[in-house]
Amino acid sequence: MRLHITLKDRLVAQLDERVGARQRSRFIAAAVARALEDERRWDDITAALGGIEGHGHDWDDDAARWVASQRTADAQRVG
Repeated sequence: MRLHITLKDRLVAQLDERVGARQRSRFIAAAVARALEDERRWDDITAALGGIEGHGHDWDDDAARWVASQRTADAQRVG
């Protein structure tokens, strides 16, 4: 699909230095695809915020006791 966009002369000059005038469309299409994927990822991150309840951790009261309980909780891991 064709699309008309306007870019500043300096930006086009930098683009041409990087990829050449005949590769502008390919480069811009790849850049837009990456930007849209980044936006989608940020949307996912933003949607997940607050999804984990902030009630603290199991080890907050006594970390050493929690570690000891984790080490002995699985009989196969106790040596």
